[in-house]
Amino acid sequence: MKRLLASKQQLLACRYLLRKVPNRPVKACNVSELSVPVPWGEIRGKVWGPDHGHPVLCLHGWADNCGTFNTLIPLLPKDCRYVTLDLAGHGLSSHRPPGVFYHFPDYLADIRRIVDALQLKEFSIIGHSMGGDIGAMFTSLYPEMVDALILLDVYGFLPTDSKEISKVMRQGMDEMLQYEKRTDEKKRVYTYEKAVERLLAANPTLSEQSVHILLERGLVQVDGGFVFSRDLRLNFKSIVRFSLEQNLEMQSRIQASVLVVLAETGFNRMFSEPTQNKLASTILQRLRDRNHTVVTVPGDHHVHLNQPEVVAPFVSDFLQTKVLSRSTNREHKL
Repeated sequence: MKRLLASKQQLLACRYLLRKVPNRPVKACNVSELSVPVPWGEIRGKVWGPDHGHPVLCLHGWADNCGTFNTLIPLLPKDCRYVTLDLAGHGLSSHRPPGVFYHFPDYLADIRRIVDALQLKEFSIIGHSMGGDIGAMFTSLYPEMVDALILLDVYGFLPTDSKEISKVMRQGMDEMLQYEKRTDEKKRVYTYEKAVERLLAANPTLSEQSVHILLERGLVQVDGGFVFSRDLRLNFKSIVRFSLEQNLEMQSRIQASVLVVLAETGFNRMFSEPTQNKLASTILQRLRDRNHTVVTVPGDHHVHLNQPEVVAPFVSDFLQTKVLSRSTNREHKL
């Protein structure tokens, strides 16, 4: 029943897109739905491209879903097989069980579950925002599995000032415990149009078209309208934090080639405090010191979704030179 409702909602969103944005038609592509069983339910997503293509795992940002890659993937190399995921608690994937936090280490375990289920031995990762942090951490833990890491408007690691860790941990703990006491907590029901307004207000970096794309998997139909599919617990502060020293150690373990695509008016604007800015700048400088590629493009935090033609040339060239050409050379040598 849930899948049927989701399909109706997706059809409504698609009709809205065709009516409102006739000049940006959805390109035909070999796309299929993905469902991977996990102990508490399933991780959903979509798979793009040929069965034999080089696997590329695509991880979305906080409160988004795998639709964030809908406009970018059709512009990327056709020789890859793009596995786009709804992370736990997002999109159409199952929420974590009651009483469970959304920790970064848990996301890493989820990625390993999916990689094992799909029998991926070596693959690339594209991650936007939070998805980039998850991808970078996974690459540091399993460097032999990831051949290329592409970070979209994120540095891959986000250190917390050591003096602030206890404070942030306590805040996240209190938020969860207070939420659990509100047993009558229910999600607000919206009309589709009101849901569009709500998401636009909460995410000013999204274009209206991008909002419709994300709502394809970001809403579930219920009696009287729609509710947002994501877990409300995603709004709470994470209680797992890492210092600059820990982040730099993890970063040093990455063996993959790394591309960082930053937006001019994107991620870096969140660092308003001098200490935060210094920590983030150190992470970025270490990437440059190790001769990884860092480029800046015009646009905001969701430029890869709003204006994929700006981002696609850098991502395509990186995949072609760092992954696909090397694979071809290895085949010729064999």
